Amino acid sequence: MPGNDVRFLLVDDIRENLVALEALLRRDGLEIHTAQSAAQALELMLVNDYALAFLDVHMPETDGYELAELMRGAERTRRLPIIFVTAADMDETRRFRGYEAGAVDFIFKPIDPVILKSKSEVFFQLGCQARDLARQRDEMRAMALHRDQAMARLKAHADNSPLATVELDCDLNLRVWSQGAERIFGHKTRDMLGRPVAGTRWLSEETIHLLRGWIADDEGQDSAPRYTTEAIAFHAGGHEIACELYASSLCEPEGQHRSLTLQVLDISERRQAEAMRSLLIGELNHRIKNTLANVQAIARQTLRQSTGLEDFDRSFSGRLQALSRAHSILSDATWSSAPLDDLIADQIKAGTLDGDRLRQSGPKVQISPENMLRLALTLHELGTNAQKYGALSRSGGEVHLSWRCEGEGLVLQWQERGGPHVTPPVRTGFGHTLIGASAGGQDGSVDVDWQPEGVIWTIRLTQGVTPVSGDAPVQKALTSVTVTEESLVGRRILMIEDEPLVALDLTFELEDVGAEVVAVARTLRDALREAADQMVDLALLDGNLGGEKVDAVAEILSRRGIPFCFVSGYGPEHLPAGFRTVPIVQKPVDPARLLSVLHQISVTPVAETL
Repeated sequence: MPGNDVRFLLVDDIRENLVALEALLRRDGLEIHTAQSAAQALELMLVNDYALAFLDVHMPETDGYELAELMRGAERTRRLPIIFVTAADMDETRRFRGYEAGAVDFIFKPIDPVILKSKSEVFFQLGCQARDLARQRDEMRAMALHRDQAMARLKAHADNSPLATVELDCDLNLRVWSQGAERIFGHKTRDMLGRPVAGTRWLSEETIHLLRGWIADDEGQDSAPRYTTEAIAFHAGGHEIACELYASSLCEPEGQHRSLTLQVLDISERRQAEAMRSLLIGELNHRIKNTLANVQAIARQTLRQSTGLEDFDRSFSGRLQALSRAHSILSDATWSSAPLDDLIADQIKAGTLDGDRLRQSGPKVQISPENMLRLALTLHELGTNAQKYGALSRSGGEVHLSWRCEGEGLVLQWQERGGPHVTPPVRTGFGHTLIGASAGGQDGSVDVDWQPEGVIWTIRLTQGVTPVSGDAPVQKALTSVTVTEESLVGRRILMIEDEPLVALDLTFELEDVGAEVVAVARTLRDALREAADQMVDLALLDGNLGGEKVDAVAEILSRRGIPFCFVSGYGPEHLPAGFRTVPIVQKPVDPARLLSVLHQISVTPVAETL
């Protein structure tokens, strides 16, 4: 390549001499530059590197000796070899002056080609060697730069990686302790390097024994052996850290596998998450079985006390709905303590209690999940009994619900006024038994006083009650939600529900009041088709279909102007975001609530419900 050729510089004021000298020196790999004056030569030497300069001794203005002295005065050309070319006889004075000026040799005119080539060959070879060395130097610099950049990247990765990087020699002395290791284990690098791992109290003896075994088992194969295990390490503060170790046994230059590189991942949070998941699964399993057991007990006892199927259906459904609504309140509170006010407000919303005739007073308190479920059943039974036989069965009757904190517990009193004359019941029904069995909870108590002017229930909870500080006692009357039920005879209804039994049950309920279920869609694809094609008056839309969102179905129904409600176990936060005002009928479904909602949306313009 021309750019890598060795360069010679020829300086002579006579053009013909330059042509002749260039012709004698020409060869592959040699680039020859010529100059006819000292100034021109100096200019070329400022921009080019030369392996040899031939200078004519006798030149006008600045001769060869003077040019050589100028070259020796400049750092760039100080070491450039010079051969003087002269036609004059060489005496000792001139020879001394030439060598003093920096010449390495002389060539006399007329030039002998053999002598010229033999003398120039030495400097050509030296120039080739210098060129090769320069290339190697540049390559080495580039390799060193690449190495430094790679090492910098590796260090940055190691320092910022969630993994700790640790290197041990064959005697398990620490060679490398990364910043990741500092972050995870709290030991400073300066305190760890050079120490035997056994003396750091970082790993257990069992794990150290395992590391020794990895090195001992290495048979020197070409690829670096890899190992992995889980272990317990110790933080500088003394607490345990669950880790995963990934190890590679590395070969040293002398050919022996003498080092072990570890990458250590802190899995403490993962272990905690796994333990929490196991706990939650167990707790969920426990709660589901407890709930099913409660439902079973309620069903059996309600059936035992019911006078007929209609009475059983009304009583059992009401109690099941009370449990379901309590579960919804607890879900909103992530199954931690929930406000007692929310439970009372939910009973009013469901119509169990009449907000216009309820007088409630007491401090703001949070109650535990167990107490929430028990009180939900209790208030449902109390409200139902009051509507059937007590104060709420007559106009002007009222219920006074008050509570106060007592130690770590709560005393809640239900007092009826303005109802019919009260006499103690001859036979105790399941509602009375249910209140007595569940209201007080563990170590609690339930007392009833059959006053002629109104029954008084006193319920004591001994635990699971937390006062909300800074809140004054509340005294308020809430307005109940009343819904008018009218006939749905002849209404064409689209049901979108993925649970076959639920769809079947709801279909029977709707057909019993004269409505017609024209189609049932159980998959998202079917729901999209039926919502777009069916001519219907109303629609029931499940919260999701086989785990798929129903937003697109809701949009089609809304666009077509078909009133609909959600039928779901989800709360509003998990339903389509653009339809927050659409009514929700919670599962398990209360048929009366469903029919009321369908009547409501059938008489309300779609624009008002969406």
